[in-house]
Amino acid sequence: MVKKKITYKDAGVDIDKGNEAVKRIKKIIREIGLSSIEEIGHFGGFFPISIEKFKNPVLISSVDGVGTKLKVAFMVNKHDTVGQDLVNHCVNDILVHGAKPLFFMDYLAMGKLIPETVEEIVKGIAIACKENNCLLLGGETAEMPDFYKVGEYDLAGFIVGIAEKNKLIDGSDIKAGDLIIGLASTGLHTNGYSLARKILFEKLKLKPESYISELGRTVAEELLTVHKSYLHAVSYLIENGLLTGIAHITGGGITDNLIRILPENLMAEILLDSWDAPPIFKFLVKEARLRQEESFRTFNMGIGMVLICHYINKEKIISHLKDKKEKYWIIGEIKSGERKVIYIKREQRHRGAKE
Repeated sequence: MVKKKITYKDAGVDIDKGNEAVKRIKKIIREIGLSSIEEIGHFGGFFPISIEKFKNPVLISSVDGVGTKLKVAFMVNKHDTVGQDLVNHCVNDILVHGAKPLFFMDYLAMGKLIPETVEEIVKGIAIACKENNCLLLGGETAEMPDFYKVGEYDLAGFIVGIAEKNKLIDGSDIKAGDLIIGLASTGLHTNGYSLARKILFEKLKLKPESYISELGRTVAEELLTVHKSYLHAVSYLIENGLLTGIAHITGGGITDNLIRILPENLMAEILLDSWDAPPIFKFLVKEARLRQEESFRTFNMGIGMVLICHYINKEKIISHLKDKKEKYWIIGEIKSGERKVIYIKREQRHRGAKE
């Protein structure tokens, strides 16, 4: 009896397609103009160190993923934006501490390796790295049959940035009377998608191509809007010591992210009617009948990043944000009290002041 030979390819892993994907990635890196002291494809990434301008440098790192936003990309077979989401999210996570990105690495795991899809994803990563002045050192692409469905994948990224130790931002300088400034988000960013998909696709039975008049575009166009990076808008403010705290509004919304940087004896008072949330949030809240508490812990509600500053620095900050054409609102104030985030309407604040 002749036994049939079983190969790695028979088990679902195609090494040749993996090599083709690497070739495509190398081509992207060259075309976009990202370079290191070595090409990608080695066992490790190489980063040339140049820190002469720092007196006491601190490295700051973060790792994150794109989450179930990927499910929308699968539905429409569009993969050129999720890489940008990943990089921008990670950049914002270290930016809140005052760090500028140095290098980025990604991890991509697929059920069946499709070189064209890998190329789309990595191109998005490379574009965002260049926009954020961040070196793409490389990453890992794994083919995992039976673990992910064909056409599906998971995507994660690791970033390292640098900051001067005496310019690190951790919220310890926040004081009562400080202003809270909100920077506009571009939409859901990369959080709240499990609930958003449930509302849109399960409850309302919409399709990715369904046009929603309240939004002025299709479901897919809205949900795949790229997560915004705030690096170029905020770096100058950090370098000049104009901020006492920064919070990236991701999972947990304003409520759970803002409290992470508050000292024990201070609260954040947020004025609910002080900014204009994109239509998607009003639409989702209405259709799901979400209570205020849940909506502000699930979605960013139109605020992608929160800046906290001493009142004396208000005009300098606003002038800079205007120069950068950054959409912003003064959304609240830091007050003495139990460490928490509270939401009030402007009329309540005025009424309380009179009383």
